[in-house]
Amino acid sequence: MPLGAAEGGVVTTRLHIDWTRCDGHGSCAELLPELLGLDDFGFPVVRFAERDPAIPRRDEEAARHAVRSCPVMALRLYEPG
Repeated sequence: MPLGAAEGGVVTTRLHIDWTRCDGHGSCAELLPELLGLDDFGFPVVRFAERDPAIPRRDEEAARHAVRSCPVMALRLYEPG
């Protein structure tokens, strides 16, 4: 079953972390704990083997909030295609 299928459809939105901007504030992991953890230095770590993790529909609002809350604008959402 594709990620997000239980929430009403296949997930197409993905989260990209711009590592050249990220300073390891950690707010993204606090807002998206199912997708992101933190390493020993406070930088986000994707919990899955994906570079840009797919955002389940249930987490889309939290992901938008994380993007808006990033103090260095290191996050963005996109739809591949």
